[in-house]
Amino acid sequence: MSDDDKNLGNWGVNTRLAHGGYDPRDYHGFVNPPVVHASTVLFPDARTMDRRAQKYTYGTRGTPTTDALAEAINELEGAAGTILVPSGLAAVTVPFLGFAKAGDHVLVVDSVYHPTRIFCDTIFSRLGVETEYYAPDIGADISRLMRPNTTIVHTEAPGSNTFEMQDIRAIADAAHAGGAVVMMDNTWATPLYFRPLDFGADISIHAATKYPSGHSDILFGTVSANAAHWEQLREANTALGVCASPDDSYQILRGLRTMGLRLERHQQSALELARWLEGREDVARVLHPALPSFDGHDIWKRDFKGASGLFSIVLKEPDASRQKTRAFAFLDALKIFGLGYSWGGYESLAVLANLADRRVAKAPAEGPVLRLQIGLEDVADLKRDLEAGFAAARAAG
Repeated sequence: MSDDDKNLGNWGVNTRLAHGGYDPRDYHGFVNPPVVHASTVLFPDARTMDRRAQKYTYGTRGTPTTDALAEAINELEGAAGTILVPSGLAAVTVPFLGFAKAGDHVLVVDSVYHPTRIFCDTIFSRLGVETEYYAPDIGADISRLMRPNTTIVHTEAPGSNTFEMQDIRAIADAAHAGGAVVMMDNTWATPLYFRPLDFGADISIHAATKYPSGHSDILFGTVSANAAHWEQLREANTALGVCASPDDSYQILRGLRTMGLRLERHQQSALELARWLEGREDVARVLHPALPSFDGHDIWKRDFKGASGLFSIVLKEPDASRQKTRAFAFLDALKIFGLGYSWGGYESLAVLANLADRRVAKAPAEGPVLRLQIGLEDVADLKRDLEAGFAAARAAG
């Protein structure tokens, strides 16, 4: 495809995923880009070296492999630039360190990814940055929490484990009025189903460990910025020396090629199971934003283009002394669902959600929360596996 074709911006999402970030004609027609392993890059002469007057100067500052992935992510995010980092958590901490300083106040949603909270409560605290946690449904009222020294408002939608939705546009407008940078962890939806920069966020964070990888074998993160914040993000990343490996970058780029098709299957299977689970007497609630029964469904329907394969159920067991026993029995009876952290791979996973870290957002009171990652297996088999879990939980009572 010519450069003009690539700039038209009217391709379908799967076409963009199949062709974004790399032109085979740049490397003798090979369909996939080469994996460039590099630390040292040679210069043709001393003057060029002194001025760093060539595209590539050192391995930490990019290679053709990492550029191919970054360009593909820019296209998906609608971003001015993207940095690549070695984990989803690094995708949070690098922009945090790049945009906050000692004496600052930052606002973080209370349903945030737990390792983000750990970073805020330890490293940020030691650096003299104060973190305040806010309710996910705060919307424009976040203006009431803004202070003169509030520099970052961090959002995540849906929220980790309990999937609360956030009105990103309303929050962004209020945060910008107070002079803060707005960041969003968009791992659940990916830029296929939601583009944070289109809704007022300045920084879009994505744990590419999940759906871009798709095979549970790579740790990776991407951070994309709008034009106003790109240079500061790039400067922070260069100063911190955080960079992703060429092999992992290649694997993520390869994963992007099929991510659209995989997400369609994840979404379809997860919704079928979520609707089925809603009808079960032993389930108090299904926490899935695409269900009309979910509190944040209207925001999801208004702003998002789709749903991924991750949601939670609340087992019906109000007796707190028996919740963990029932949950463990349920999990231990599963054969297809693996018991493991992370998600976004081809296999289904289940985990008992720990919500003890919540300070503002309340955990469901009806029973334990089990988070389910719906993989690419046949739905009928997953239903049978979950049936076995429910039977074991009932027997454990």
